[in-house]
Amino acid sequence: MQIDEIEPKPSDTGHARLHQLGYKQELKRDLSVLSNFAFSFSIISVLTGVSTLYDTGLRNGGVASMIYGWLVTGGFTMVVGLSMAEICSSYPTSGGLYYWSAKLAGKDWAPFASWITGWFNIVGQWAGTASVNFSLATLLQVIILLSTGGNNGGGYRASKYVVMCFHGGILLIQAILNSMAISWVSLLGQFSAIWNILGVLFLTILIPTVSTKRASVAQVFTHFNSDDHVGIHNKFYLFMFGLLMSQYTLAGYDASAYMTEETKNADKNGPKGIISAIGISIVVGFAYLLGISFAVTDISQILNPNNNSGGYAIAEVFYLAFKNRYGNGIGGIFCLCIVSVAVFFCGLSLVTSNSRMAYAFSRDRAMPYSSVWQRVNKQDVPVNAVWLSVLVSFCIALTSLVSLVAFEAMVSIATIALYIAYGLPIFFRLALAGNSFVPGPFSLGKYGVLASWIAVLWVSTITVFFSLPVAYPLKVNTFNFTPVAVGTLFIVVVSSWVFRARYWFTGPTKNIEY
Repeated sequence: MQIDEIEPKPSDTGHARLHQLGYKQELKRDLSVLSNFAFSFSIISVLTGVSTLYDTGLRNGGVASMIYGWLVTGGFTMVVGLSMAEICSSYPTSGGLYYWSAKLAGKDWAPFASWITGWFNIVGQWAGTASVNFSLATLLQVIILLSTGGNNGGGYRASKYVVMCFHGGILLIQAILNSMAISWVSLLGQFSAIWNILGVLFLTILIPTVSTKRASVAQVFTHFNSDDHVGIHNKFYLFMFGLLMSQYTLAGYDASAYMTEETKNADKNGPKGIISAIGISIVVGFAYLLGISFAVTDISQILNPNNNSGGYAIAEVFYLAFKNRYGNGIGGIFCLCIVSVAVFFCGLSLVTSNSRMAYAFSRDRAMPYSSVWQRVNKQDVPVNAVWLSVLVSFCIALTSLVSLVAFEAMVSIATIALYIAYGLPIFFRLALAGNSFVPGPFSLGKYGVLASWIAVLWVSTITVFFSLPVAYPLKVNTFNFTPVAVGTLFIVVVSSWVFRARYWFTGPTKNIEY
């Protein structure tokens, strides 16, 4: 076996730690802690998650449920993030979660732990990219509808094929941008973070100011809405399922881990990226929810599928705010454009994160044609993995042409599969690693184990609740296919392990030797 020549010990602590873990520095380590934070913050993207799933929150408890649900979800998400940050500090590699699972599960369980975590993670990421960019394509459809006379009951409503073309075009642009040097992508990520913060601030102040009718403080903080169409009236049940909006939004911060091989002093700055992205998103998101929710006075009108915006809740909120005051909704369309830009950059950062995960997973020979996806170009970018990520995401979205129910089942993996992947390495740390886990520069000390148990319990709880029926009586068009989709993924991943992968996959593989 050829032994690679080892360069002198680098001064960058993340670079040095990567060599200790057995990997060569193949990607350009050019990102600051701000850039690392920006990628995760752009993927969380409060403007994306809250805006696109606002109708889910309104149907499951209404404004008050969303406000308190955001705080509950934010608190538990921070605990999950702290547990992940502690592990990231010890293992700052682009492999992220699947590498952590391998190291924490022990020698005997490492290959299987790595396999199942990695596949849940990467499929969840692909589904998330498909979901976000399809939401943007749909939002473009709504903007066109409103711009061409939707307020008069007319307007051009793009067909599902046109929406799919929008989706493909968006992915194409994101792939081209992600094929550029990481320094340029980093600048776009920082711009995205600034856009999200300023966009939230602008809309939080503007929407309630422009609205001629405003909800009272009591309506916002105490009124619990139960949509009669879902046939569920248990408030706790509705509240828990309503957390989906918050949890869908507060996801994707693992991007900071995947970018660690391109981040300076990653064993310190990677954890900072995770924690700061979650913390700032919680604060910014709470402000955004409060601001727009004071403009909601008639939930039934907002959720009406025959309204001006074709049932797109946040679009109707913005549109009515301006239409009621000025007689037209042009200002509302402008606000939707602000959200659209944020959604685009969210998708852009998701592709960046997807490609790094695919690169690392292929480097350890876990994916078909791994030698192709692990290649990097002259700019030290895993360009083949970039195009693979957008291609898979486009194929996932194609299911919407056959059935929206099928597509929603696919994208439901985006939240559940991702959080299962988040929870697995934390669980392996508790169940198998024990005292053998050695924290890096960032450590929770004696509170690390407690935080890990809380994180595992939270992931288990949301996995169960988000898999329960969303409406009664059960019908095909209202059935929650999440457990079917996630269960199918589990069967495929485990079966592929039992019948094939266990004979050749040994887990993360070093590409240098000392």
